[in-house]
Amino acid sequence: MEQLVLLGDEAIAQGAIDAGVTGIYAYPGTPSTEIKEYAERSREAREGKINVCWCANEKTAMETALGVSYAGKRGMVSMKHVGLNVAADPFVNSAITGANGGLLVVSADDPSMHSSQNEQDSRYYGKLAMIPILEPGNQQEAYDMAHECFALSERLHVPVLLRITTRLAHSRAVVRRRKEILEQNPLTLPENPMQFILLPLSARKRYRELLVKQERIAREAEGSPFNNWIDGSDRSLGIVAAGIAYNYLIENYQDGKCPHPVVKIGHYPMPVRLMEDLYQSCDTILVLEDGYPFIEELLRGYLNRGKRIMGRLDGTIPRDGELNPAKVAKALGLPVHDGIPVPGLIVSRPPSLCKGCPHISSYNALNEAMTSYSKGRVLSDIGCYSLGALSPYRAIDSVVEMGSSITMAKGVADAGLIPSVAVIGDSTFIHSGITGLIDLVNSSSPVTVVILDNQTTAMTGGQPSMTSRIENIVEGVGVEKEHIRVVNPLPKNHEENVKIFREELAYHGVSVIIPRRECIQTATRKLKQARNKTKAGEETS
Repeated sequence: MEQLVLLGDEAIAQGAIDAGVTGIYAYPGTPSTEIKEYAERSREAREGKINVCWCANEKTAMETALGVSYAGKRGMVSMKHVGLNVAADPFVNSAITGANGGLLVVSADDPSMHSSQNEQDSRYYGKLAMIPILEPGNQQEAYDMAHECFALSERLHVPVLLRITTRLAHSRAVVRRRKEILEQNPLTLPENPMQFILLPLSARKRYRELLVKQERIAREAEGSPFNNWIDGSDRSLGIVAAGIAYNYLIENYQDGKCPHPVVKIGHYPMPVRLMEDLYQSCDTILVLEDGYPFIEELLRGYLNRGKRIMGRLDGTIPRDGELNPAKVAKALGLPVHDGIPVPGLIVSRPPSLCKGCPHISSYNALNEAMTSYSKGRVLSDIGCYSLGALSPYRAIDSVVEMGSSITMAKGVADAGLIPSVAVIGDSTFIHSGITGLIDLVNSSSPVTVVILDNQTTAMTGGQPSMTSRIENIVEGVGVEKEHIRVVNPLPKNHEENVKIFREELAYHGVSVIIPRRECIQTATRKLKQARNKTKAGEETS
């Protein structure tokens, strides 16, 4: 049996490949990015046996995977937790259509907001859609669950949500591959021609069928090998540990054995029978979960019969931030090992734009052009350029979510603060900025949109940009050609760029400025690769 040392993300990708997946679709976002990138490097992808694609956004990725399932084959879509908001429409509706071929949705949550705007817990989306949710506790389970998710999806004919968190996604462990590598499903269209037609008459019938499936979905969870009772002699406390929380629990015991009974959860809906047994057997219940108090809330509903249920809701575990062994130790009354304190001479170093970043010149030009206007007019977006909020630039006034800059700028202008400015990156513009620009054009809003085109998706590692001719899209949605300005953001062009910014800010209508220069990091990597290729050629000759 082959053994590999894999990130949690990579284990999921390998599990999907070994389960006979046909298509893997994604939009980059930490901590999920490595799923697609690992799959893209696989032999199967290089040989064209599976399709592995970045998509314009999470919604299009979800819909593409749903199309693969419609055709009877196995499809997977991966994203970070806030991406599931973008994909929510097809995600929830896919539970109504059901799955033909196996359909796996992977959502990587980010407790503590290491690189996110919120701590959102994707398990609530799975509950909303009324589909099975699986949550691995380690890399081996991540691999095994990817296999099981496809099989479960095809048994129940519904999509399955696989939820992970940052620590599992980005830590490595040995993973044992299965001996049997599955072939891809044959092309098979749905037997019911109305299954994927969600007109009201059909949708109501499909919804009732989903409701009928709930009993079987619950039975699958009750009998799942990923839900386990681990006995303990000290029944003054019973512990529920979900996913990676089980690792944080056993790290507090040198022999890896907890003295209290533990119900380890990896498959939802919550296994009520196991929970009932734990509640009846123990004096107090402690719930350990990395994210929102999802299980704790359910327990307080199902088993609120007088015994104390501890967790995030009662403050035993802090309500915010990711779970860790120290927080678990404190909840258990065990010694907490905080580690060596950081010496005072070490100064924190906040993130900053890279030396030579094109955004620096863009922000310098924008700031100078804005000196004749009052503050609070520049609405920005998600990307490296979010760092423009920090010193020394202090160039932007908002960062909310993907695509919000353009529509918020419209709202600011509608409120009377004219002109207003939207700052958005090239990848984010393709992801969710185009529709906002259409709104601007339709209402002739006095907004200047600055599309920072560094020709890559830089914030998540330099994935390729979805388009190289943004100005064509901008013109196509109706922006007047004379107010589409492409500039080169270099220090030597500063005065010229300031002049262009001032001209478009003074225009009482929709204008778009596109500062275009390749990301310094991707440009440097390309240069190194070219040099290495040249050197290798010289050595060969």
